[in-house]
Parts: sequence; structure tokens; C-alpha cells
Amino acid sequence: MIHLILILSALAVAWLTRISWSGNEGSYQQRWQNALTKFLFPPLLLMMTAISIVCMGPQGQMVWRWEGWFSYGLAGTFLGFVGVSGLKLAFAGWRSWQQVCTYPQQTLHGRPIRLLNTPLVFSAQVGFWQPELVVSQGLLETLDTEHLQAVLTHEDGHFHYRDTFWFFWLGWMRRFSYGLTNTEALWQELLLLREIRADQWAAQRVDFLLLAESLLMVVSTPLIHSESVCAAFSCTAPKNRLEERIEALLADIHLPNPTHLYLFVWCLLSCLPLFLIPFHR
Repeated sequence: MIHLILILSALAVAWLTRISWSGNEGSYQQRWQNALTKFLFPPLLLMMTAISIVCMGPQGQMVWRWEGWFSYGLAGTFLGFVGVSGLKLAFAGWRSWQQVCTYPQQTLHGRPIRLLNTPLVFSAQVGFWQPELVVSQGLLETLDTEHLQAVLTHEDGHFHYRDTFWFFWLGWMRRFSYGLTNTEALWQELLLLREIRADQWAAQRVDFLLLAESLLMVVSTPLIHSESVCAAFSCTAPKNRLEERIEALLADIHLPNPTHLYLFVWCLLSCLPLFLIPFHR
């Protein structure tokens, strides 16, 4: 019954990891590392467990003859769901990219932009590793030069951190792990911290008061593209997300660089099921 025990153990560890998330406690760096770890580790563990069972195959020393095929079928079905989820998200992202490429291209404050002809106040990086900066006509008509520069600098922060690329993969994890505890809460926490990080990056280059004022002026704009491939300056969001972004700006908080070793260790732990493959008989 080793395969079934492996599946049940992975589910238990994934559930315990998610349920142990304590919310927005600690510094912003601690919150980022905690949320990213609790978001990534459970789906990675489940995926690696499924891969290891598929690699082992249905044969082996089983208590019941059907158990090997049952576990093998569960793992294969889950991996199929993971693959389909990724393909659907990639296709949706590609369609968004194709739509953005139809917008006329201009230069604004030295930056190449795609101009969206809508009265909505909107700006965002849309794409993957090399996203396009999309700015609406409504934004140009609403903000003066200084506030517009603050908004564009915020979007430069998203480009600096490659947020559209990394959040595409996080969005994929979100899709195939939606049944796990706290998936949506952790996703919203990561989105908030992503925006705070871009705010702080911009605040080191422009007046943070201009950035806060710009945020208040355009925060109610609805999101036009998926948040997995779109890093927007503002979107429809809970009031507490806006308040926390404003408070972080006014407090002039500087986010330190995250400790990548911490995340690497947890990712390595999620690969432990793969090390069982050579011992399978």
C-alpha cells in the first residue's frame, strides 16, 4: 500500500502546511516568505508525489492487486488536471498578449507603451518575461504629468521584479490547488505584497506622496486582464488592501531582498517523493 500511503501522507502534509498559515503577521519580508512558502510547497509536494507514483508504475508489492492501479490512476488523473490547467492559463495569457499587441504603440516619458482607447483609468504591465506597458487614454486625461510619472515608475517596479512572469506560474499553482485550504487568501496576500513591493521600488525614485495620491485617484478601476499575466497599478480590491498600501507608503518602509535560500530549501523538501523512485520494487 506504499503508493496510497504516499498520497495520503502528501495530502496530510499539504493540508497541515496550509492550515498553519497565520495571516499578515511579522515584517513584510517575513510575510512574503511565509505566504510564498505556504502557497508553493503544498501544490509542489502533491505534484512531485504524483510524478513519483507515475514513474514507479502500478506494479510492486501491494496488499491488494487493485491498489497499484488505483494509486497510479489517481496520480495520472491529477497530473492530467495540472497539465490542462497550465495549458488553459497559458492560452488565456497568450490571448491577452495578442489583444495588447493590437493596441497602437507610442512613447510616453521615454517609455514605449500600448495605448488603450478607453475612458477607464488603467495602467499595467501585461505579458510574461517581456511584458508590454498598457496605458489607457482615461489615465492620460485624468492625471497630470507628475502623478502620471509616479504611476509609470510603479509599473517599472513590476517590470524590474518580472512580476508578470513569476505570477503566471503562481497563478498556475493557484488553479490546480484551489481545493486546498487558504489558497485564495494566500493568493490575495501575495498580490498585496507584490503591489507594496512595486510601490516601495517606485517610492525610492519619485515622491511617495505623489504615488499615494495617484493610488487614491485610480484605485477603483476594474481589472481588464487576468492578474496572473497582468501587474496593474490599481484594480478593484478590498478596502484593506488600499489602506495597507497607503500606510506602507506613508511609513516609508523599505523592503529588503528576500532570502532565496529559504524558499529553495522548501522547494527541495517538496521533491522528497522523487527520491523514493530508485527504492521502488
